[in-house]
Amino acid sequence: MRIVEIALLASPLAFVSPLRAQVTAPQPPAIVTNAEAHADATADRATVLVAVETRAATAAAAAAENSRLTKATLDTLRAIGLAREQLGTSGYSVQPQYTQGKVTGYLARNTVRVDIRKVDDVGRAIDAALAGGANSIGSVQFTASNADSARREALARATTQARGDAEVLARSAGGTLGPLIELTASGDNGIRPIMYARAMVGGAAATPTPIDAGPITIAVSVNARWQFVPANR
Repeated sequence: MRIVEIALLASPLAFVSPLRAQVTAPQPPAIVTNAEAHADATADRATVLVAVETRAATAAAAAAENSRLTKATLDTLRAIGLAREQLGTSGYSVQPQYTQGKVTGYLARNTVRVDIRKVDDVGRAIDAALAGGANSIGSVQFTASNADSARREALARATTQARGDAEVLARSAGGTLGPLIELTASGDNGIRPIMYARAMVGGAAATPTPIDAGPITIAVSVNARWQFVPANR
């Protein structure tokens, strides 16, 4: 036993855990840059949410009146040239109304989604919906069919800028820019929402509703990580 002890003491590395024996290699120096870019897209489509709200003493009466006005609203929208597939129900509810904890009536609400393929028809569609029986306009969302190409254009510019900044940093630090380690991107989806609230009791608007889509600005950002190569390597 004593001989074994001497042997073990003479070889202390025999007790070193393999995990402790591992030496983590130092990470190579890196340069991190980020850049932003914008691109404009032309809005050529829109989605309008119109709603019909009715109140009555009973839930059945509120729902019946809502059904009548919603049908009239859809008929009016189809009369201006909107196809059936451009119209659809986005939400429907019938809820009790309370006053001091007591039910005083019922509110029925039917929200119709209107997909418009020409932005010039947005104002006309809003006026038609209100004339047909809708009494609430929730929102208008403008989109662009060329949003993807505009976003890619902005991504290309942002990536070029991020690399240019990285090259300047590398030279200023006395080295060169090495391989790309990581590249990530983020940005919006090219949707321009406009909150639009308007209510009226029967009849069309006195003047046509003016709606100006304007350009859709798509913003993107790029984050990049590059390996830094010192000059003495």
